[in-house]
Amino acid sequence: MLDRRTMLAAGMAAAGTLAAPAIAARKAAANPAFPKDFLWGVATAPHQIEGNNVASDLWFLENQQPTIFAEPSRDACNSFALWETDLDIVKSLSLTCYRFGIEWARIEPEKGLFSQAMLDHYKALIEGCRARGLAPVVTMSHFTAPRWFSAQGGWTNPESAELFARYCDRAMRVLGAGIHSVITFNEPNILLLLKPMLPPQVWDIQKLTLETAAKRLGVPKFVSANVAGVEDLPALQKGMLVAHKAGKAAIKAVRPDLPVGFSLAMMDDQAVGKNSIRDAMRQELYGAWLEVAKTDDFLGVQNYERALWTDKDRLPAPKGSVVNWGGTEVWAPSLAGAVRYAHQATGAPILVSEHGVGTTDDSVRQAFIPAALADLKKVMDDGVPVQGYCHWSLLDNFEWIFGYKPKFGLHSVDPVTFARTAKPSAAVYGAIARRNAL
Repeated sequence: MLDRRTMLAAGMAAAGTLAAPAIAARKAAANPAFPKDFLWGVATAPHQIEGNNVASDLWFLENQQPTIFAEPSRDACNSFALWETDLDIVKSLSLTCYRFGIEWARIEPEKGLFSQAMLDHYKALIEGCRARGLAPVVTMSHFTAPRWFSAQGGWTNPESAELFARYCDRAMRVLGAGIHSVITFNEPNILLLLKPMLPPQVWDIQKLTLETAAKRLGVPKFVSANVAGVEDLPALQKGMLVAHKAGKAAIKAVRPDLPVGFSLAMMDDQAVGKNSIRDAMRQELYGAWLEVAKTDDFLGVQNYERALWTDKDRLPAPKGSVVNWGGTEVWAPSLAGAVRYAHQATGAPILVSEHGVGTTDDSVRQAFIPAALADLKKVMDDGVPVQGYCHWSLLDNFEWIFGYKPKFGLHSVDPVTFARTAKPSAAVYGAIARRNAL
């Protein structure tokens, strides 16, 4: 077993960093300062931190048997009640941006029934950001949707775009004035990425989970944005592509000057050997969305890993790599590679809307953050317009079907008292933000 010191040394090597003299030379050659208006932030998602999101589709799926979920979300981090505590922590790190989501299932818990109280709650959160000097980057749909919406087929239902636009309109009329920018969809392509990675039995369990939910509700089809059958993927993608455009139009109708985009799950795809399938995989995983991003105000890039593509498939993590909780290689330059390609393919300004590492060894995270940011800065120095960086995540939270096992947070959370405890990586990241420089 590797001790912390060995793990840290391996993490620096795997991150593509150089020996100490070379690092010094590299820093001396480049400007370590980020632009004055660069956004330093953290990202969260409502279902993953708020708790008791009882009207949502995923709450329904989590709390049944059989289910694909390892455990239910329960109270999560209790951030619905403790949002002010969370904002104070974000401010204390010298950050300037908070990316969070508003929960459609709370705002419209039954079809056509809108909650003024929930809109007021999110308005207070937005105003709380502003009072602390934090730019609110708001996500309209971070995988979850109201239970009633998914019970009518979710994004595969022809009505979905119209319903999403109506929700965006209602929300913007109350919340729009205080928002910095809007992300309509979080990683709408996530199931495309997971399609070749997840074994067939996982897809079978997902399908059984959805069939069970449909039977419980007496409906023909129950589909969620991040829990679906393989056969639903084409219709799901089509539905969300149309809904993004409809949602964006609804938002712009209320506040034309508000920057609107979406975030994409992107690997740093690298070609290995002759006849690599890399370019074909890029088209399959991102192509349709990158085309849409060409007309958006910005593109959110969410990167956690690289992918090495041969002429047949994806290679496993190189031997001796530092790996994350799931066995995937920890390789810091992947962020810069994904950002460079995203801008090259779209011409759009880039917001790093998520980036992090799932590990219980915080020394890996401490090495990973500055190494990744050094490479990101190099890409920016080459002319790629990057608006900001949002680390995933502020807190150890509910990580979807995997439950609470993966640890991505800069802070741990006690599941009983909900006390937040900073990890050393929080200070590492905060110091960079405070300096606005590496």
